[in-house]
Amino acid sequence: MSAFAVILAAAGRSSRFGSTAPRDRKVFRELNGRAVWLRSAEAFANREDVKQMLVVVSPEDEDWFREKFQPNLAFMEIDVVAGGAERADSVDNALSCLRDDIDFVAVHDAARPLIVTSWIDTIFDEALRSGAAIPAVPISSTLKRVSGGNIEETVPRSSLYAAQTPQVFRRDLLLDAYAQRGELTSTDDAQLVEQLGHPVAVVTGSPLNIKITTQDDLQMAAALLDVLPKEKNLEALHPFGDDSLDWLKQS
Repeated sequence: MSAFAVILAAAGRSSRFGSTAPRDRKVFRELNGRAVWLRSAEAFANREDVKQMLVVVSPEDEDWFREKFQPNLAFMEIDVVAGGAERADSVDNALSCLRDDIDFVAVHDAARPLIVTSWIDTIFDEALRSGAAIPAVPISSTLKRVSGGNIEETVPRSSLYAAQTPQVFRRDLLLDAYAQRGELTSTDDAQLVEQLGHPVAVVTGSPLNIKITTQDDLQMAAALLDVLPKEKNLEALHPFGDDSLDWLKQS
């Protein structure tokens, strides 16, 4: 069985969310009783093929984060990595902490807490086949290019997809992509792999796999929790709660 590492990107400043302090950042806010980033982590924590998990947080949040979530970090064996100036810098910092036995790396937005096992299975399987895979959903809305508050043009939406995470790559491929990123300011990891000329497979994602960016997104995520696919063992992994004991008994 190939070994996967999961990098949870949680170092953003959440400026569009209106955050002013670490505890106000979107990934640390509660979503129906559990922090957003924890819900993201839990989807990967009980997988046999995931051998390492890392969460990247802003250096200014690191001490608070370690103290606040120490039981969860210990229970799920998650390593904390200090982030960098940009998202790519943060992921690059985590890549330097990979264990030697890791074959594939999945990078997931910690602000996508609605990811479920069946979607991860599909993306992991495609990455095993092709070496690089991301989930994405076709754009359904009419797109307008706007300048100065007015429509400049209507952009054809055929063949346009909205990229999601987790984005999964062979370890050597992703390390090579980051080593050769140069001055490219990428907004996701697939863009760096594209720059190498390596094909990146697209798996049809789910519109439910939303990224929390604004306060409205958090409310929407809370409403969507009840309509996610229900899967065995996809329970909250609390270090001292009944859920964690049930999970251990089933393992």
